[in-house]
Formats: sequence, structure tokens, C-alpha cells
Amino acid sequence: MNIRMLIDQLQREEDLLKNVTRWEVIPPREAQYAPFPENLHPDLVSALKKQGFERLYTHQATAVEHALGGKNVVVVTPTASGKTLCYNLPVLHTILEENSARALYIFPTKALAYDQMAELNRWIELMGRDIKGYTYDGDTPASARQAIRRAGHIVVTNPDMLHQAVLPHHTKWVKLFENLRYIVIDELHAYRGVFGSHFANVLRRLRRICRHYGSEPQFICSSATIANPRSFAETLTGTRMTLVDNNGAPSGEKHFLFYNPPVVNKALGIRRSSVLEARRLAETLLKNDIQTIVFARSRVRVEVLLTYLQNILPGKVRGYRGGYLPNQRRAIEKGLRSGEIRGVVSTNALELGIDIGQLEACIICGYPGSISSTWQQAGRAGRRHGASLQILVASSNPLDQYVIQHPEYFLEQSPEHALVQPDNLIILVNHIKCAAYELPFEAGEQFGVATTEEILDFLAEEKILHRSGNRWYWMNQSFPAKEVSLRTADQENVVIIDISETASHKVIGEVDRFSAPMLLHEEAIYLHEGVQYQVEKLDLEEKKAYVREVDVDYYTDANLAVQLRVLGVDREETSETHTRSLGEVTVNALVTLFKKIKLYTHENIGSGPVHLPEQEMHTSAYWLTLNHPEISRFRQNDLQTGLVGLSNVLAYLAPVYLMCDPKDLGVSAQVKAVHSKLPTIYLYDKVPGGVGLSDKLFELSEQLLNIAKAHIQACPCQGGCPSCVGPVNETGEGAKDLTLKLLSYIK
Repeated sequence: MNIRMLIDQLQREEDLLKNVTRWEVIPPREAQYAPFPENLHPDLVSALKKQGFERLYTHQATAVEHALGGKNVVVVTPTASGKTLCYNLPVLHTILEENSARALYIFPTKALAYDQMAELNRWIELMGRDIKGYTYDGDTPASARQAIRRAGHIVVTNPDMLHQAVLPHHTKWVKLFENLRYIVIDELHAYRGVFGSHFANVLRRLRRICRHYGSEPQFICSSATIANPRSFAETLTGTRMTLVDNNGAPSGEKHFLFYNPPVVNKALGIRRSSVLEARRLAETLLKNDIQTIVFARSRVRVEVLLTYLQNILPGKVRGYRGGYLPNQRRAIEKGLRSGEIRGVVSTNALELGIDIGQLEACIICGYPGSISSTWQQAGRAGRRHGASLQILVASSNPLDQYVIQHPEYFLEQSPEHALVQPDNLIILVNHIKCAAYELPFEAGEQFGVATTEEILDFLAEEKILHRSGNRWYWMNQSFPAKEVSLRTADQENVVIIDISETASHKVIGEVDRFSAPMLLHEEAIYLHEGVQYQVEKLDLEEKKAYVREVDVDYYTDANLAVQLRVLGVDREETSETHTRSLGEVTVNALVTLFKKIKLYTHENIGSGPVHLPEQEMHTSAYWLTLNHPEISRFRQNDLQTGLVGLSNVLAYLAPVYLMCDPKDLGVSAQVKAVHSKLPTIYLYDKVPGGVGLSDKLFELSEQLLNIAKAHIQACPCQGGCPSCVGPVNETGEGAKDLTLKLLSYIK
């Protein structure tokens, strides 16, 4: 059955339609064209015509003209709109005109870099010219690295490789840095939060080295739709940017369904599991031979769904997520392009523009946390022409329920702002160390902040740098870039070692150190490629987890206990009923116990303790202190119930207004806060030093409280449920009324 016939069939299925809150049909879009720029090199025009291009899309022509005119450009258009030509054409044109010119392409993942290099080589082959393009990443053989440094016209890499292997060894890359004309940054929107804050500092280091060698390269950036593309690109690159957003690419008809699983317990407001509903919908598509991608919000959900779906089409459905090894990922990408693989279950790792062919359907299990990410994931189906089907399956949490019951919010709202905090002190100091290792700092030189010299003097006092006259030199024995991970503020990953075979132990994946106690505590079930492993031992000191293959009918989920203390207040506003504050806090987190959850039924079938050390983190937080006189009349238990309910709904709805994953925010409710002795709710950045989420929440406080109140009032449950204030077993009896009562005291 083809996708058009299946869509027609689904439109007649009453059992499906009663759970659909909106069936949005996005009509096909005609292409808008512009002629090739007049000064474009004839060899490129000839290669374009060989490929069947008689003209360019409007955004491609505009971007090429701006780039060839010497401007820094940021191109913002939807998935599969041909953004690659926006940077390949000006780069290839410049190299054809001037053979010594060089370009550096930066992609957020190795998989994307590998994919784009194949495309670039195809263009070079078509022109029959001696232009050398190379991928330079961790998989590049040592024997090839010298040739790339010496002869590569276009070097394709990723931020981690640039940070650890290129910039610290810039003396080996003199030819690149002396002649660098373009820096291309694809998937710009991926560089938000911690990763983006690190990356902005890597680019500061890159531009500093370019200046040392006498070059001032142009930036060409491309991004999916975000609300602040120009200002975001300018913050990341430190340069003035020209925005190109006149999308001319065509698109096929899209059917976007907002699907809310049916309620199975009205009193408690409990809905059928989103994972089980996503599984049922995916089974329908796969049985009708519709090539489908399913996105899930966590590694565990990916592996649970994969376990279910592999039973439908053995060998034809694969998983895809961080932690898989590169050769596994490339084999999956190839299988999707060839059509051999009919289904894939992925985290947001496949959200980026890796070429995975012409998928026809996309199921998103749980709202991804931002409008931008949702459109990116939905855009992986129907990437070229013809009809496609996208289904967003809501979970029970308040964020999902808000979006699924207000589809107009999602469809009419502009995408979110991308947030970064390059001057986060922890991140900044780490990169100033890396920069000092690369080149000595001169007096008066600024690295992003006016206080650069104060930081340099502090590092000199710590015997990390040595000051001699007006210069600061690196003097430490260590190699600083090796100690700084761009993906987390915490620096180390834990590798997962399979010890099932006594003769040979093998690494099957990795997890960041902060997540390790939750996912890899002893007795945890770790799922990988649909296979279950039990964790035998977690050695945090050695950063290793040892696992053994098992065959059990459950998976595990751990509980985290959090304690929070205020270190200092940066901003505060007080009214008669409440105080909102912004400042620094210390968070102590301890994994206390884990639950065993049965596959297919998702019943809780047991639990056990976790014995691991407490982890401490300094970060920034926004907090709301309640000081209305009536609150003192609350009984202690009722106050606790109301606070937990309010903290739950705020934590789930806040990501609607921040371009962040709900997991980027932590929440804590205290009946009697240590610093004020008053009832307080904290929302904090789950990143050492913070990345600006708390600052934004401080500004949005009133709006967020109004939305929370309206959302709880609109929920049809009786006393509180997972869709508004949280399940009764977490919050306590009467949570809904008590939460609304607290909100009525905040004016």
C-alpha cells in the first residue's frame, strides 16, 4: 500500500480519529527560482546543468550572491531545502578562481560530516578539477593526516576535533590558516545550551589563530528555523551576519496529526502509554511497507520501542542513537537510503540533516521539547516530493498535554529563541586555558569579555600561566583541550564494556558522567540495539561500567533525590504576595533507588537501593518564594502537596518558552527554604555555571504562572493527574485544588 492510500484509509478510521486533536494538512509548496549569479564560475554552472539545474532556488541565489560579495551569511530555511549549495557554490567558486584558497567546514556530528563530504566529492568529480576535500575526524588514519594538513582545499571536521586536534596543533596547519577564506557552519541551531556555549569559545580561539596567520575568513552558516537566527549566529561567531530566509524550495503535501492516547482511568487522569501507542501506530505503517522513522525522547524509550518493533519485521528495523559506534551508525544510514531497512527508532541524533533517503512517515513519541526540534524531526519524512505522514504522540506530562490540547500554539507560534552563554565562567576559563596553550596572550587582548586580564592574572597565580612583561604564557604540564568536553560542562564520559564473553571484552557505548549513576548503577538494565544488559559494576573513578547480556522481561528506571542551597542573589523583585529571584545555587544529587518496569504492560514489578556517592554542582537558578499571609494557615502536608504540584507544572511548561529539553532544567520544592524559611520553588540550569535558562525564566515569571494556572484549570481530571500537577502517588491527595489555591495567592 502506498502512503496516499494509507492516509485515505486512516481518515476513515473512527478509533484513530477520536484520539486526534487536530489533523493539519500542510499543502504542497511550489518552487520559487532565481537565475544563477552572473559572476558564478563557468565550471560550476556547467556542473549544475549536468545535474539538471537550470536555475537556483531563491534562497540559494541570494546566499551565493551575498557570500561572493564578501558578507558573512546565515541561511535559515526548512529541512531538505538545498542549503548545501548555499555554501558549496561560493567555496568552490573561490577555489576555482584562486587555487591557494582554503575552506573549513564544521558539522556538529561525525556522521553529518561524512555524509556532506560524499556530496562535496560528487561535485568535485563532476567538474573534473583538482580540488581536494577531506574529512578530518577521529576515524581519519594517521597516514592520511599529514596530506590533509598540507594539501586539503576543503577540510571537513566537527567541533570536538577542531577543539582537540586542530587548534592546539595549529603550527602543523599553517597552509590552512594562512589561506582560510571561508568557515562553514552547518546545522547552526544544534549549537545551543552547553554545546553552543563551548562552541562559541572554540570559534573565538579559531578566529584568534586566523588573525595570528593574517587571515580574516568569512562565515557561511545554515540553520533550521529558530526565532533569533541573526543574533544567535552573531553571538556564536562574534561577527556581523546577513540573514537569508527567502525559502524557494518546493515541498510535498504533509499530514500532521496531533494524537492524544486515550484515558484509561478518568479519576486519576491516566492515559494509555505513549510508547505503546507509538508502537501500535508504527506497526500499522510497517505492516503496510511504509518506510518509517520513530523518534523517542530517551535512550531507554528508543531501546524499548526497538524491542517491540523488531518482532514485526525482524532484521528490517534498527535503532539509532548516541552511544552506538560509528560503523553501526553508517551501516544503518546506508540501509535506510537503499530501502533495505524499513524502520528506524532514533533519539534526536537523526534530527540533523544526514541523508537517510525518502522516508514516508514519521512518528514522534513525546513532544521533543521545542517547536524547532519537532519540525526538524517531522521534516525527516517526505523530504522531497509526494505526500507524507507525521504523527506527534503525546505523553501524559503537562508539557505534552499543553501542546496536544493547544495545537494552534504549536502551529501558529514562531519557533523558540536559541540560547547560549559563551561567558559562563567555567566554560570561558577552560577555553582561555586552551587559547593560552595555543598562543600567548598579549596585554589588552580580549577573549570575549572585558575581564580577560583578570582571568589571566588569576591563572598566573594558580601557576597555570606565567606572566612575563605584557604576555601570559602556558606553563602547566597538562594538555588543556584534552580535559575539556564540548558536550557537557562535566568533562568525562563513562564507557560501557560488555563482559558477556570471558575471552573478549568489548566497548558497546558510552554515557556522560552526570547521567551514569541514573542509567548504569549496579543491577540496572541497560538496553543497546534491542539487547538487554545487566550492569555488574559501575566504576566512576575509572569511568567504566561493566555489563553482561541477560534475557529478562523488564527494564529499570532510577529515582534522584535533590538538595539545593542558595549561594548568592543576582536579581530580586518582591511584591506583597511573592518574591522572584535569580542567583547562584549549589545542587546535591543522589540516586536513591531504582524501579523494575515490566515490558509491554509497564507495571512496576519491584525496586532496589542504589549505593553511589552524592554529586555536587554549582549552577544558576530562578526561584519563586511565597510570602502571602494566608499561606501560613496551610497544614504542612497540604503546603507540601501544593508546592510539588506547582513545581511539576512549572518545570514541564517552562521548556515551551525556552529552546531547551525538559531535561536541561532541574526543579526542587522546599516547604521551608534554608535561606528564607519560606515556601520556595526552584528551577535551575542542569549545567555547572548555567547557560542562561534561569535568566530567561526570571523575565517570563508572570507569563509562566498565568499559563500554569490556565492549564491546570482546563485539565478534565478530578484531583490532579500526570497531565497537570503530576500523579497522585507523587503529589498527594487534593493536589490540583491545593496547587490552584497557591496560585490564587500569587498576584
